[in-house]
Amino acid sequence: MRVIVVGVGEVGRHICQQLSAEGHEVILIDRNADRLKRVERDLNMLCIEGNGASAGILEQANISKADLFIAVTDIDEVNLIACIMAKEYGVLRRVARVRNEEYFSGASPLNQHQLGIDLLINPDQVMAEEILRISKMSEAFEVVDFAHGEVILVGYQVKEGNPICNITLADLKDLRGLYDFVIVAIVREGQTILPRGSDIIQAEDRIYLVVRHKDMAAVEDLFNLWSTAPKRAFIIGGGQVGFRVARAMEKQKVDVALVEADPSRCEYLAEHLNNAVVLNFDGLDARDLLSEGVDTTDLVVAVTNEDTTNILSSLLAKYHGAKKCITRISRPDFIPLLGKLGIDVALSPRLVAANMILRFVRRGAIISVATLLGSEAEVVELVVPDRWLHIDKPLGSIGFPEDTNLGAVVRQGKVIIPSGDTVLDAGDRLIIFSMKKAIPLVEQFLAS
Repeated sequence: MRVIVVGVGEVGRHICQQLSAEGHEVILIDRNADRLKRVERDLNMLCIEGNGASAGILEQANISKADLFIAVTDIDEVNLIACIMAKEYGVLRRVARVRNEEYFSGASPLNQHQLGIDLLINPDQVMAEEILRISKMSEAFEVVDFAHGEVILVGYQVKEGNPICNITLADLKDLRGLYDFVIVAIVREGQTILPRGSDIIQAEDRIYLVVRHKDMAAVEDLFNLWSTAPKRAFIIGGGQVGFRVARAMEKQKVDVALVEADPSRCEYLAEHLNNAVVLNFDGLDARDLLSEGVDTTDLVVAVTNEDTTNILSSLLAKYHGAKKCITRISRPDFIPLLGKLGIDVALSPRLVAANMILRFVRRGAIISVATLLGSEAEVVELVVPDRWLHIDKPLGSIGFPEDTNLGAVVRQGKVIIPSGDTVLDAGDRLIIFSMKKAIPLVEQFLAS
């Protein structure tokens, strides 16, 4: 596939890096020569300096032969005009990142449908949705639904003293007669491990499980974990992300306190929220945070535009007893470090937006895909084709591609947690945990 990406910020770079690694031909356009030189050096791809909304620059990139066009600069109008021009050149799929809410309104004369753009993505909206999804389970740092919610991929941090510490996966396998689950990956000190029976679970490991939705409570009980939805949430930062999260949590009957330093913004928040308590002080004011009860809250969401404020306010809340913190950070490179400091979940809005775009790009053989933040892995949902060579063969004899783990099989609405004896049928939905580099191999394997 030939892909043109306009914009070399964190979103554009992440998309280029992933698509290039999967073997696609990627051309990057940006006006910043220094950034382009770094990308050209690190990723070894064609880079063109110039305005992505210029016909001359697009023709230089040979746009008429592109299969996909992605515009992710920081300027909405550049992204939209570039996508409109790409449509005129015959590019079949077009993606734009925009922040202006008007473009998402069905009543607007310039909405997604009128503009002819396949995917409009708002980073603030995507970030808020990710926070809300993760906040549902207090003990988890990652929660992803598959097969219409029948299968869940969930990530847990194994704490010191947990009964599963220092035992092998083979030992855990003996319990599967009572609890159906698969540990598909372990993230240890920043390294993603696809485990085998002899691997030992250690304290501070981050483990990913694939489990039936109906078995979640039993599996959490086995692991000495008991998740609950938050009853009281403390949101630091009243920007678009904080406002969206607060509004959604109000509808979920969560008791919300929202901290914002700007008095005029506080007035807006108080007018547009129904039950949330809006507090006007700085997110780094420890005395005010503690007096308002940040230390006893179920969930702290730190989403100001300042990384320092988000990190320090989260650390303060955790130190004084807050149960869970979700922290916004603009630099994705720092995400693995924050876990070591005690922050439960660190999210980069740019990385979250890039991952949503990648999910859209991969539509086809793959039904759905989730990129796991802080790891080099993804979970994909695929369908076994009718003429697949390995139908009616036991899994133990097939040999899936390396760097992959089959977590679940969904057959006619029934969820099967697989073993070596499981036989696959045409039309089965497979939930596969895979290192990113192995995704193309998985698609090729199922096409054989």
